[in-house]
Amino acid sequence: MSTPPTYESAPPPPAGSYSPGPSGPRSGFWRRFAAVIIDALVLAIPDVIIFIILKDSQAAAQGVTTLVSWLYGTLLEGSARGQTVGKMALGIRVYDFNQGGSIGYSRAFLRQVVKTIAAIPLFLGWFWMLWDKEKQAWQDKAANDVVVPVSAYS
Repeated sequence: MSTPPTYESAPPPPAGSYSPGPSGPRSGFWRRFAAVIIDALVLAIPDVIIFIILKDSQAAAQGVTTLVSWLYGTLLEGSARGQTVGKMALGIRVYDFNQGGSIGYSRAFLRQVVKTIAAIPLFLGWFWMLWDKEKQAWQDKAANDVVVPVSAYS
């Protein structure tokens, strides 16, 4: 009968090579929340105008205001700057998770759609960032981006 083979255990990882936190600086929940409030105030102006114009059809008004919101987020977050007015005011931006820089307009549009979906189950998709290692909400995961301080990623 042969003796069973012996195996060496793997060496431990180098000191400091693993971090339980995000892989880089990330924007915190309250900064992102404040940016959303500012953006909501900016969008309130065209929303009120649209509801006045389409006062006979609340469903149509809601649809148009949703499209305006998606267009606002897509054009601003998909641009090279990666910031809405609220994000500019708070010094944060949307940043490509893998390659850095802008996420582009198609991923920014996907981000807007998923933001809407993420709000449906009691904003669970938005709160997701509170326990996610990379501090990503559902819209960040869908578009493969992160929200970061501008000062850390110029």
